[in-house]
Amino acid sequence: MHRIILFLVISIVANSIKAETWTLPPDDIDIFGQIHTTVASQEETLLDIARRYEIGQLEILLANPDVDRWLPGDGAKVILPNRYVIPNVDRKGLVLNLPEMRIYYFPKVKKGEKPTVITHPVSIGRMDWETPLGKTTIVGKRKNPTWTPPQSLKDEAIAAGDPPLPNVVPAGPDNPLGLHAMRLGTANGSYLIHGTNKPYGVGMRVSHGCVRMYPEDIESLFDKVSVGTQVQLINQPIKLGWLVDSLFIELHPPLEEDAEEYENYTQRVIEATNDFIAQRIENTVESFAADFSIDDQMLAQAIAEKNGMPILISR
Repeated sequence: MHRIILFLVISIVANSIKAETWTLPPDDIDIFGQIHTTVASQEETLLDIARRYEIGQLEILLANPDVDRWLPGDGAKVILPNRYVIPNVDRKGLVLNLPEMRIYYFPKVKKGEKPTVITHPVSIGRMDWETPLGKTTIVGKRKNPTWTPPQSLKDEAIAAGDPPLPNVVPAGPDNPLGLHAMRLGTANGSYLIHGTNKPYGVGMRVSHGCVRMYPEDIESLFDKVSVGTQVQLINQPIKLGWLVDSLFIELHPPLEEDAEEYENYTQRVIEATNDFIAQRIENTVESFAADFSIDDQMLAQAIAEKNGMPILISR
């Protein structure tokens, strides 16, 4: 218990509320960050607060279901969900969890330095323009990119009655790619991680398959990530993680196209939880299994809320 408290104290002291770089916890701890609260002012929207604290639109709405998106009200209490369960994949390179709409970066550890993790909110592709899953790499980087709209988007604009798209959009403030773009080595090479000229859409399914970031976030990440960096695009609406011997769960609404697969969401969560515990039992001493139990009430609360915040579900 002393080790847990010490780690959390170090995390709080070493990182501000808006920290983007955190010390990566040891292998038996899968959680980092802290949940805080702030108070809204009369002049700002919930989305203004989200951007200031490195949170996406859906994230802050799920964490604050009773706060109005556009008029939170002067003095309204706003929860800042800046605590995360690390996705259950290799802690290497870039990891993008689509249901969470959040990207994690695990930089290579330099000699004499502690391992770190960086995380930012992102937007992903709409249901009819899905962001692809799987492993790939960063194959190219470009500042001040131009944008060549594909014919499919030109046709979509015409069908919607919008002004026709130009053949090329020059670099600048009106470019939908923003000022920085990193190309993924997917099959057709058409998917990018890039900035945006519409930052309030970050944290939603609004793109045509690319990954959008706040302009300040992609600018920061652009200088850190090199060509050849591994990228894992995953689909984990159910995340579980250990804080030594305590089990936390972080639940997100599944992607719309997975609705049938997650029709019995409760059963999927229970199965995932049991599998996660069984894996731990296989790799630990028998006394752990004898002393460990799930708090069914807290698990039911987590399933009901699906608010994207880690919840302790073990006794």
